[in-house]
Amino acid sequence: MCEIGSACSTPDARDAGHHLAVGPGVLAIVHTAATFGIDAYPVDVEVDVSDGGLPAVTMVGLPDASVRESRERVQSAVRNSGFAFPQRRVTVNLSPADIRKVGGAFDLPIAIGVLCGAGLLPLRYLEGTLVLGELSLDGAVRPVRGTLPIAVRARREGVRAIVLPAANASEASIVSGLDIVSVTSLHETVAILTGDRSTTRQPSPPTTGSDRLRAESVPDLADVKGQALARRALEIAAAGGHNLLFVGPPGAGKSMLARRLPGILPPLTTDEALETTAIHSVAGLLPPDAGLLRQAPFRAPHHTTSGIALVGGGSLPRPGEISLAHNGVLLLDETAEFPRHVLEALRQPLEEGTIRIARAMRTAVFPARFMLVAAMNPCPCGFQGDDRRPCRCTPQAIDRYRGRLSGPLRDRLDLSVWVPAVPFTVIAKAAPGESSIPVRQRVSKARERQWARHRSGEAGPANARLEGLALTRSCLLDARGLAILEAASRRFHLSARSCHRLLKVARTIADLAGTDQIGVDHLAEAVQFRLQDA
Repeated sequence: MCEIGSACSTPDARDAGHHLAVGPGVLAIVHTAATFGIDAYPVDVEVDVSDGGLPAVTMVGLPDASVRESRERVQSAVRNSGFAFPQRRVTVNLSPADIRKVGGAFDLPIAIGVLCGAGLLPLRYLEGTLVLGELSLDGAVRPVRGTLPIAVRARREGVRAIVLPAANASEASIVSGLDIVSVTSLHETVAILTGDRSTTRQPSPPTTGSDRLRAESVPDLADVKGQALARRALEIAAAGGHNLLFVGPPGAGKSMLARRLPGILPPLTTDEALETTAIHSVAGLLPPDAGLLRQAPFRAPHHTTSGIALVGGGSLPRPGEISLAHNGVLLLDETAEFPRHVLEALRQPLEEGTIRIARAMRTAVFPARFMLVAAMNPCPCGFQGDDRRPCRCTPQAIDRYRGRLSGPLRDRLDLSVWVPAVPFTVIAKAAPGESSIPVRQRVSKARERQWARHRSGEAGPANARLEGLALTRSCLLDARGLAILEAASRRFHLSARSCHRLLKVARTIADLAGTDQIGVDHLAEAVQFRLQDA
């Protein structure tokens, strides 16, 4: 094999493009990959250029419309890059043939395969190399989705080098052990593969963000004046990864508080960052030259969002909003305005932390471990319980409005907070609230206590995700605590799930207080947040 960047005894590809060799057809195999869900799988682009039959380009291997259209893109890109497209019969097979291929990432492998099959590029240059990229008509290489999971799979399969668009190079360089060859055009790709142009390993991007960058990109809690109870609930939710419900009149600050939650969350761990970055890569949401996403994601879909947009789906399953919020925050502002069937789709992901999208041939599994923040008005007009304006809604209208948030879904919300309206005169005179930095420090210390209880010594689950033996071991109560929990369960008809979630919130409050034992005051505060009626 000739390594990428080394010189080999072969005619210059640009000159050979105008003098096609006449002879028997050549079968070229170019290795590439595609994604299904957030997992990558290898694809072999087999290109046969033969003299039999009329000149034509045939594509097989379950290509969809976007892949079939690559025939025109590849032919124009080859010609506009200074090569002559072979006037022979070209057959392209995308293997394995039982999986539908979607997207433009096969353009560059197909073009390289055509050049190899026509005798313009020796096959030995492609040994141990994976190629992906979309082509424009002038031969420019455009970015593609899913580069990070493809790079992870390539390393697992023993690939030594990956040729990809320059805009995706930083994303792929997160994976160590691969030679990342970034290209901007088909002409440059051929020059690098033949050794006419040298290339170097793409440097790895920075993987950590500073507090300054976090402060610049996320709103600060100092902007919130008053709302002491809501701020306390926000801190508890961040420390334990709990779901949260804000209820209050319009303009009270519910959305303002929720949008400041990412600013008090600790940076993602390496595993969390890799998983989050892979999801955004598959969705095509990573900015150019992006490295690992170290900050918790924040998603706030509009209340007209469809169920598929929220949970994911499509003929080729793509992640929805709940997966894009994985390891971060999902804000459902004006929760009661969402269609009920859309809200009910959240029940299973909130429990399991994943969403499974079944298709005829395969099932895609997307991670969906997010913190849900629901914000809603108390009634259709929004002024029930507001001292400034009277509520004109009938009891039936209020019941219908609140009923859009079903009992089972409400049962999965760990903290419920009434957010009252603060008069502007009070806001104008009030001093700025506590900033996000000290709150984030307290939250990080509470998370460290949770991780310390994880026996493997690694970052363990947040309190909201404790189950089974871990829940029993972490949330031990003394006799007084058990009596309070039993009394609250009988008095307010709490389900077993509600009792477990109440225990998890009490465990988080104790962690914020720096104590190992859940005290009566911790449990009482958790009960207060659990029983506030919206």
